Amino acid sequence: MTTTAPRLGNALARLLILAAALLGTLLAGAAPASAHAALTGSDPKDGAVVATAPKEVNLTFSEQVAMSPDSIRVLDPAGRRADTGEMRDLCSGSVVRYGVELRAGLPDGTYTVAWQTVSADSHPIAGAFTFSIGAPSSTSVALPDQAPGGGLVGTLYGIARYLSYAGFAVLVGGGAFVLACWPRGASVRPVQQTVVRGWLTLTVATLAMLLLRNPYTGSGELSDAFDLAGLKTVLETKTGAALTSRLLLLGAAALFVAVLFGAYARRTDPKEKKDLAFGLGLGGTVVAAGIAGTWALAEHASTGLQPGVAMPVDILHLLAVAAWLGGLTVLLVALYRAPSVERSAVERFSKVAFGSVAVLAATGLYQSWRQVGSWSALTGTRYGQLLLVKIGLMAVLIGIAWVSRRWTQRLADPATREADADETDEVPEETDESAGGEPEVSEAEAAEPAEPAEPAEAIDPQRAAQLARQRAAVATARRKRERDADPERGGLRRSVLTEAAVAVVLLAVTTVLTSTEPGRTEEEAGRATSASGPAAVPDRPVDIRLPFDTGGVDGKGVVRLSLDPGRTGANALHIFVERPNGKPLDVPEIKVALTLEAKDVGPLPVAPDRIQTGHWSASGVQIPMPGDWKIQVTVRTSEIDQTTIDKNVKIG
Repeated sequence: MTTTAPRLGNALARLLILAAALLGTLLAGAAPASAHAALTGSDPKDGAVVATAPKEVNLTFSEQVAMSPDSIRVLDPAGRRADTGEMRDLCSGSVVRYGVELRAGLPDGTYTVAWQTVSADSHPIAGAFTFSIGAPSSTSVALPDQAPGGGLVGTLYGIARYLSYAGFAVLVGGGAFVLACWPRGASVRPVQQTVVRGWLTLTVATLAMLLLRNPYTGSGELSDAFDLAGLKTVLETKTGAALTSRLLLLGAAALFVAVLFGAYARRTDPKEKKDLAFGLGLGGTVVAAGIAGTWALAEHASTGLQPGVAMPVDILHLLAVAAWLGGLTVLLVALYRAPSVERSAVERFSKVAFGSVAVLAATGLYQSWRQVGSWSALTGTRYGQLLLVKIGLMAVLIGIAWVSRRWTQRLADPATREADADETDEVPEETDESAGGEPEVSEAEAAEPAEPAEPAEAIDPQRAAQLARQRAAVATARRKRERDADPERGGLRRSVLTEAAVAVVLLAVTTVLTSTEPGRTEEEAGRATSASGPAAVPDRPVDIRLPFDTGGVDGKGVVRLSLDPGRTGANALHIFVERPNGKPLDVPEIKVALTLEAKDVGPLPVAPDRIQTGHWSASGVQIPMPGDWKIQVTVRTSEIDQTTIDKNVKIG
């Protein structure tokens, strides 16, 4: 049975529509960029009621952040600034903490703390909470509903980020494909156009990100993209420096492209061409690694666990992606627009793609461990779930690549294909649909030699136009005949086209991953928040809830513990034991112990007395010094069933 190549217009349109639909689904379902850093604590706590006005408000983060004078704002019930605007750096060791001083003589009421900053991996974060002085009150403060990095600016910035990755892959992978796999492709115009468009896409996307950076991390207003003062501030940041460096490196990349498609393409002497190819390969690798480094130095790899190892690994990962997906793009263009691409070139690219997949597997495994950290984070966080989607797409892509490799092994040799084409003198009467509907050409017209040149004044314009259309039709028919002469080449086109469509979606998932909080960080921030517990403040008791399960009959419930007033000195302790439905649970024994691990104090035992069903109490519980105290509660529900639960609280 004869295998024929699919028509580019229909097949490509269907696959690109499918890829666009999947891409739209991914981007539409993506939440605004979550950041690598997270707020893990504050003083005062969210919802706290303090007896007197604190001197300052402190915020603690899980990772390093870039703070500005307006990053923390404290607003009184009327919406006026209650802080002095003086930012204090309270970082110590691994603790990332910043504070802002409050004005003196603040009246009672509810105060709003609004904060906005930029994580060390370039993503904006923001939030707000309230605390009250004396007693809660109504407040007129209205906070923006739009999350940082969201809205129209966030969408445009995300599109620019995606296009920058795509442009980088086509530029680097296309250049590598020409140098390493198909040197003759340097003189093929469609290949030249594809690589140049990759350079233009990356350049325009980088400029767009640089202009959008100020509103993306700040106001969210598109008009601020042309604020020169804001642009100057962006250029002083790590991300601004990375984007500027990328633009400078793109200037060197433009020189590389000019030499590749200029001097290199025109070289005929094998030795000179080999020497120039070596220089281009060396210089191109340095430039490509430098451009990849602008991502590694400004995003996830630059912060968190093992940044010194993560950044070189991230560069290798990006280069491998570019070599595979960018080379695949140029190969697809060559198969459709330059059907004479040699089998040896496809085989060489197959080896390059295999090496790229091996590098991707090794670097991806390390990145997954670094960013996820646990099986629970792999399935329980958005980052882990997206990573599973990416792994699935990679498996599909590798499967399709295996099919492409099988088609490559069955390709006819170009010389044989050309000889077979020469034996066929017939020219199809209909042109390819993609030729734009040119008129039919008969065999006689196709075989008829060109008419002798006539003086310019003797040529009939209508006849000249007709001859031009005929020549174009003959050329189109010849190209179609050459394209369809090798049935296996049609199968290769289809499989490579499918690879490219899946790669579009894979690149979209990768882009969303770079804007998502890593699973390891999300889990650590959650543990830090839950472990810190509610902070005690003067004249406000500590109230905590501790679920328990002793494993026996009627062994599940909740312990509600109250420590009043929740400060150093004597405190009254009340414990309420409840069933899961909220009704009191009578247990044989309750024991409490207090430990200040930072000072090696404790455990200090407390033996509460049973007051009534489900209620235990102790008076005069002494807290000798302030700090983060661990409260341990041992619940016994039968003669053999008991469990110990604990939580940390801050005693002022």
